[in-house]
Amino acid sequence: MSRKTWRAMELRELEWFNTLAETENMTAASARLNISQPTLSRALGRLERKLGVKLFDRRQNRLRLNRYGAVFQAHAMRAMNELAKGEERIATMVDPDQGQVSLGFLNSFGEWLVPDLVNRYRELTPRAVFELRGGASDAVADDVRQGRIDIGFVAPEPAAEDLDWIPLGSQRLCVGVPEGHRFAERESVTLADLEDEPMVSLKVGYGLRHITERLCRQAGFTPRFVIEVTELYTLPPFVAAGWGVAVVPEPQPGQQTLTPVILIDDPSAVRPYGMLTRQGGPAGQAARRFLAFAAAQSKRTGLAQEAVPQAAGAAERPG
Repeated sequence: MSRKTWRAMELRELEWFNTLAETENMTAASARLNISQPTLSRALGRLERKLGVKLFDRRQNRLRLNRYGAVFQAHAMRAMNELAKGEERIATMVDPDQGQVSLGFLNSFGEWLVPDLVNRYRELTPRAVFELRGGASDAVADDVRQGRIDIGFVAPEPAAEDLDWIPLGSQRLCVGVPEGHRFAERESVTLADLEDEPMVSLKVGYGLRHITERLCRQAGFTPRFVIEVTELYTLPPFVAAGWGVAVVPEPQPGQQTLTPVILIDDPSAVRPYGMLTRQGGPAGQAARRFLAFAAAQSKRTGLAQEAVPQAAGAAERPG
């Protein structure tokens, strides 16, 4: 394609293409973009004629991004990201305290870690704007990798060589049990005590699930999961109903618990957590400033991960 053709390509066509590539659905994409389906269809046709290839396979009115589309999507996303970064750099030069920071995080961190850091940062930088997105650890890591978010808060550290990891701290792990359970009056349990217990857990892909599986393997048994959920806060109701026990983080100060929670008597029973960025850190100045602030806060509060035993296996696998 000639440079003249590239210059003629409208930026909005790249934005529309990226949305269509993400949804692979003309109706959903046009609704998100607030344009008509014929307008979006014509724009896609113009783009494909300029490139000289079809970007999607059409099968019974359904779209599927093909190999040409996947290649073009990668470049289109980088182009749009670079333009957004350019706008942010100019805005930051005009007002260093202004700028948007996009954060991804485990949903459980949305209950304490992320709000605490954001609120404290806003006290110092009131014009900062945040975009927040919760999800599973592997989804957060992928969003960081693809440039959809600046910083991800996950646990444990994923085995991802293409991302940078900044440790923040760790939580001790406990076992939540139903009322009247044989562990309910105990101050602590061992991992071996859990061998014959049915368990309630998060689904595969969530950090706490990976840690639970590792701890059970460490103790010499395979856990028997009877219920799998996608939100940490939905574990206690199933435990309370008697479905099984659950490995959960130690409650935060003042946090109410639905079921008895007993500490696991094992130094490796911890949930290390930290921040993920693309290699070299986020590109935006506002995101870099927040990253430095969050890292400094962890050191001031004594939560640095150096205190976490190496046996914790933080880099076990993405999660």
